[in-house]
Amino acid sequence: MRVLGVDPGLTRCGVGVVEGVAGRPLTMIGVGVVRTPADADLGHRLVAIERGIEQWLDEHRPEFVAVERVFSQHNVRTVMGTAQASAVAMLCAARRGIPVALHTPSEVKAAVTGSGRADKAQVGAMVTRLLRLGAPPKPADAADALALAICHIWRAPAHNRLQQAVALHTSKGRTA
Repeated sequence: MRVLGVDPGLTRCGVGVVEGVAGRPLTMIGVGVVRTPADADLGHRLVAIERGIEQWLDEHRPEFVAVERVFSQHNVRTVMGTAQASAVAMLCAARRGIPVALHTPSEVKAAVTGSGRADKAQVGAMVTRLLRLGAPPKPADAADALALAICHIWRAPAHNRLQQAVALHTSKGRTA
C-alpha cells in the first residue's frame, strides 16, 4: 500500500509518501513541504498548494491519501487556512479517484507513538525510527505528513474490515 500523507497548512503543507503493509517494515518514498508566501493572495496560495499536491500525486502515484482532520483551535483564522488547504488535498485526490482518509492529530500521535498527547519532537523521533531514517524530517510538517501515512497504513486493515462488516450487515438487513 502506498499512501500520501498531507499535513495541511497555507504557509507549509507537509507531504510524505510511505509504502508498506501493517506488521511489516515501512519505507519512506518521499517527503517534503509545499510552501506558499504568507503575503500572497489566498486564491494564489490555494492554486500553489493544488499544483504542489498534483505534482506529488503524479510523481508518486499513491493508492490512498491520508489528510489530517481539521480540529477546532482557538485561532479561527488558522483553522480556516488549514481547512482550505485540506480541502485542496481532498479535491486533488477525489479528482483522480484516489480514496481519502481523515485522521485526527491525536489518532495519528497515538498510532505512531502510543500516546495521543505526544509532542512534535516525539512524533518526529518515532517517524525517524519507524522509517529507519538518519534524522527526523524537517520541518515538523514533513514529519507529520509521514506520520499520517504511517497511521493510515496501520489502521486501514481494521477500518476496511469494519466497513465490510457494516456493508454485510446492511445488505442482510435489506434481504431479511
